[in-house]
Amino acid sequence: MFKCLLLYLMIINLVGFCVMYADKQKAKRGEYRIREKTLWKVALIGGALGSTLGMTTLHHKNRHTNFRYGFPTLAILESLCVVYISIRFS
Repeated sequence: MFKCLLLYLMIINLVGFCVMYADKQKAKRGEYRIREKTLWKVALIGGALGSTLGMTTLHHKNRHTNFRYGFPTLAILESLCVVYISIRFS
């Protein structure tokens, strides 16, 4: 079960990074953007670490206070949950 959780987290965090990348590219081209609500949904279902990495490496949405502090905080909480689950069920 824990292996499935880790696989899920790897995939959803890759999705989080890719969504931030796609939104950054759309911003550069002046295209219609990905909704902030969607970015938050991806982060909330486990993709906060990937979204945070995307935000920091791509310098995207890092001026927005709710993203700058919210994504890393959520990533820490999600990481603590994974540690708890790994200790509890191993």
